[in-house]
Amino acid sequence: MSFKDLNANGLWFLVLGLLVIIIDQASKLWILANVPLYYDINILPIFDITYVRNYGAAFSFLSDQGGWQRWFFTGIAFVISALLIYWMAKTPWREQRQLWSYGLILGGAIGNVTDRLMHGYVVDFLHFYYENWHFPAFNVADMAISCGAALLILDGILEAKNSKSTDSVKEP
Repeated sequence: MSFKDLNANGLWFLVLGLLVIIIDQASKLWILANVPLYYDINILPIFDITYVRNYGAAFSFLSDQGGWQRWFFTGIAFVISALLIYWMAKTPWREQRQLWSYGLILGGAIGNVTDRLMHGYVVDFLHFYYENWHFPAFNVADMAISCGAALLILDGILEAKNSKSTDSVKEP
């Protein structure tokens, strides 16, 4: 692959993924060094920094399954990461929304899999709540994955809308 090929496809968005990984891991290192497990640091009336360990998937799904889930979710993250890199290489530069979403999801997936490999769990610490309602704690990698997924959905909706408007213009 030549430099010209890199300019024509979305591999430059690997830099976005790397940036997500750096911010995610730096924030988690700060949490590990400065916040005791389960300790709350109140930031706003609806937001705390609370260090928790997630041994499962999103919202601690399968966290009580004895350890096999660590390797299962690590394997899934590697497969998804390889697919995202492949899709980035095949996606033309003009498909910016897709490329942004791929870069965000890739960075988030690698950020969380890094935790699984290093610690055996994912470090979560962003905790939103209101009165007795609590949203499960999450991290920067989770935000990147969620934003990337939302952007991918938005791209699909906008592409479908553009396709319909283009089709209606072509009809006699």
